[in-house]
Amino acid sequence: MMRAVWHGALLAQAERTVVVEDNHYFPPESLDRAYFAESRMRSLCFWKGVARYYMITVDGQTNANAAWYYPHPSPFARRIKNHVAFGKGVTVEEAVPEEHR
Repeated sequence: MMRAVWHGALLAQAERTVVVEDNHYFPPESLDRAYFAESRMRSLCFWKGVARYYMITVDGQTNANAAWYYPHPSPFARRIKNHVAFGKGVTVEEAVPEEHR
């Protein structure tokens, strides 16, 4: 199981992610939406398409454009449609099950 954490908050957790260019893309239903707000930021990847971004806010601290997704990816990247990847200090790690701690 993979998880994304920032400032102690569990942003996303999923049994399976899609790995593209060393980024784990989390399924949209795995996000805790309480921490996310749409950003106006956009970027273009020549083979994936146009990325849209989220701002992440935890305990009053905001990490602008720290998560991104492709709502309309190119056919080459269709596996990551609406899946979310993280950067800018968000830790993406394998979650250790309680029984193994």
